[in-house]
Amino acid sequence: MIVAAALPLVAEHGAAVTTGRIARAAGIGEATIFRVFADKDELLDACVAEAVSPDHVLRELASVDLELPLAERLAEAADAMRAHLERMGTVLGALHASGRRRGRPDAERPAPADRDASTRSLRDAVSELIEPDRDALRLPVEKVAALFLATLFAQLRGGALGGEDSPTPAELADVLLHGALRQPGSRPA
Repeated sequence: MIVAAALPLVAEHGAAVTTGRIARAAGIGEATIFRVFADKDELLDACVAEAVSPDHVLRELASVDLELPLAERLAEAADAMRAHLERMGTVLGALHASGRRRGRPDAERPAPADRDASTRSLRDAVSELIEPDRDALRLPVEKVAALFLATLFAQLRGGALGGEDSPTPAELADVLLHGALRQPGSRPA
């Protein structure tokens, strides 16, 4: 409850957010924060852990209706992934901009194996969305899921998010499923 109340404040104010403000947002006394967390840095570390955790986006992906057409399922997945990555970037960016470069030295940092497990869990969740259309695909489900995520991550890392040339989730799904050519096998004029 404390971390949930703190996240939007951390995203807005970075490390400059006060524990008093977080307590008011959570509807608790400030002393309660320090019964749960040793100090503000520990609370900020918990906020970072929550922001980077894939749990929320995995629940969103699992809630996508498998009866929808594949392109719509992938568009919903792209929306969910973009929201997750934006949320993560906003929190980490606000902390960085406010001078907090890293967490406490003794704080647990995600190990590469944890990041790999997170990526696998996202790929598996997207694979489940694609699975009902397995027979219509010319590539294995897992490869299509990996291509989808790679395209989405590359777009977001490249700074195309929100730009006027940035593809919509529906366009991303359409190009992944049908390519960029008007007709399969056609040549540009």
